[in-house]
Amino acid sequence: MSGNIWSYRDISGFQAGADLTGYTVEATDGSIGKVDKHSDEVDAAHIVVDTGVWIFGKHVLLPAGTITSIDLQEHTIYVDRTKEEIKNAPEFDKDRHHPIEPDYYGKIGQYYNHM
Repeated sequence: MSGNIWSYRDISGFQAGADLTGYTVEATDGSIGKVDKHSDEVDAAHIVVDTGVWIFGKHVLLPAGTITSIDLQEHTIYVDRTKEEIKNAPEFDKDRHHPIEPDYYGKIGQYYNHM
């Protein structure tokens, strides 16, 4: 992955500050859940996805740099990772990781940058 994993790519029609809560998230091989939270924070932009029953109701944090496109009409976000890659990412506990510690950002960044 080139560029900053924690920044949104230049995505046509998307503007920072848009509310992505509730958007469906699609991995390269299928749906992984819906956006529970998102952040446009500089050098820390990300989405938190509620995976529902897919991986037993867990939440996953995806850096904004994994997002390839956003369909504003269909309320769908597409990411450039497979379901398995997302499932194997360092665990995100939305209660424990609030606010998100720098070391957790480091683990996530290292995981997604090495794919």
